Parts: sequence; C-alpha cells; structure tokens
Amino acid sequence: MDITEWLLCFLNVLHRAVDQAQHTLDAVLTQARFWQRWAATPFNERQVKMLNRLLAGLEGKLTSSEWAAIAKCSPDTALRDITDLLARGVLRKSDAGGRSTSYVLCETPAGMEPKTSVHSP
Repeated sequence: MDITEWLLCFLNVLHRAVDQAQHTLDAVLTQARFWQRWAATPFNERQVKMLNRLLAGLEGKLTSSEWAAIAKCSPDTALRDITDLLARGVLRKSDAGGRSTSYVLCETPAGMEPKTSVHSP
C-alpha cells in the first residue's frame, strides 16, 4: 500500500499549521514588546483600545473620524487622543494630508520588528 499522497497532504497541512502558528506568535510578541516599551506611559482607555486595534492590523486607514466611530467618542475627543499620541511619538501621520490624513504606528524600535516566517508559502 502506497501512502505517499496521504503523507504529502499531511505534511502540507502540517506546514501551513506551523506557518500560521508562527504568524500568530509573531503578532503576540510584537504586541507584547510594544506594550513593554510603553509600560511607563499612561494612556486612556480609548487610546489603549485603538492602539490594540492598530497592533492587531486594523484594516483600512485610521482617520480621526474612524477613531471617533470605533472609540464611541466625539470627533474633538478623538483628535485630542490622536494629537497626544502624535506628541508622544506613538503615532505618526501618513503621507497623505488634508482631508485624507490618516495615522499609523511609528516605526518600531530595533528588536520590536515583527519577524517573518522562514518557511516558504
């Protein structure tokens, strides 16, 4: 009895599972390192919520109106939260300006970069 096909299928599924586990671990470690770096900095609940969303890979661009909608706060409060994070160096403005202004996490310091999987897809 030849089990080569079954073995190849099993190894392919195992490979994908290991890659996914590595991806998940990398994301968790990146988030843990981020919060470790900023542990001494006080953030309000809205800022913590939104930073966790960004660390988890928020889809789309984060604008002040998006912040207000997700955090369930006024646009002025969202802008104050964002301005505070910009001043602290946690966020930076993306390249687009004006009404298209969006915000991203600042580049992570050395040692905090997400690791890429060494396995091929």
